[in-house]
Amino acid sequence: MDRRRITSGGPYEARYGYSRAIAVDDGCWVAGTTDAGADGTSMHAGDARAQARTAFGIAIGALGTAGFSVDDVVRTRMYIVREADASIVAEVHGELFGAVRPASTLVRVAGLIDPSLLVEVELEARRD
Repeated sequence: MDRRRITSGGPYEARYGYSRAIAVDDGCWVAGTTDAGADGTSMHAGDARAQARTAFGIAIGALGTAGFSVDDVVRTRMYIVREADASIVAEVHGELFGAVRPASTLVRVAGLIDPSLLVEVELEARRD
């Protein structure tokens, strides 16, 4: 079994004992990803669209580091804090994954690790 850990060097990975992504053989799982900067706060405070684009970009970058692409994505999860942001985040998802159409979940949560964070995403990918 080929197991690879992908790290982003972000502030939470070492502190909380997880990896940005784990690739095992033909699968890759990307941990919950936000647009948090080095200080742990959003780089786009108040802007759910920019947070979604940045979070998905970071997650897709981790897939690429592990040797996977957007075309390999089979499942996405999106967590939002404000109900009003659902369509905005879903639109960003559609821009990125419209051709792939993975299984997807979007849920509203009470909050994320820092109050400035409005969006968190997860990806799962499989290669044939």
